[in-house]
Amino acid sequence: MGGAVGKAGSPKKAWIPETKIEAKVVEAMRRREIHGSSIKSFNSIILKFPKIDESFRKCKATFEQFDEDSNGSIDKEELRKCFHKLETAFTDEEINDLFETCDVNEDMGVKFNEFIVLLCLVYLLKDDPATPQAKSRIGMPDLEATFETLVGAFVFLDKNKDGYVSKSEMVQAINESGERSSGRIAMKRFEEMDWDKNGMVNFKEFLFAFTNWVGIDDNEDEEEGGEED
Repeated sequence: MGGAVGKAGSPKKAWIPETKIEAKVVEAMRRREIHGSSIKSFNSIILKFPKIDESFRKCKATFEQFDEDSNGSIDKEELRKCFHKLETAFTDEEINDLFETCDVNEDMGVKFNEFIVLLCLVYLLKDDPATPQAKSRIGMPDLEATFETLVGAFVFLDKNKDGYVSKSEMVQAINESGERSSGRIAMKRFEEMDWDKNGMVNFKEFLFAFTNWVGIDDNEDEEEGGEED
């Protein structure tokens, strides 16, 4: 139910989308990859970590606004209200798909880090050639600039433009950075992304790894202990 998570030991060699939304994310990424990426090195991605972290944390107020019962997670009904306020045209089935895709620990609630991933998936899915892009896609222009950076980072890593990042593509990207220990770094980063150990990383897995890299995780609420940003 939680997408690609929890499938360690799976004999599959190719990651198969479990929901229609996940399949649409792959299709949307492939369309986006046609346009290439402004990111030219893995080091340039790392240099953006502080700014991305700051942008994510500014999203906390939005998360708390939609977490109406203040229990630290957004349930399906709260998510439907969130989509209504953001004026995003998704069906109930698509909203349920997104919820189940991002509720990786299957506790029937979307935590803060899961919420960031969900919004970024929505941002990518809203990149429809048939839709005018003159206005903000989800009403959060600053956050959307960060999401565009994350999409660009994935496009940079996905050398063959198939919508997934393979281990060899990760090694190639890190090698291009010129680091002496590039091979070891590439393997560590790839293992952090490849949750189901099938050798292929989809955009959702990449996003969850990225939230961890910049310091956002699912224990954020407990650690802050109600502290104001």
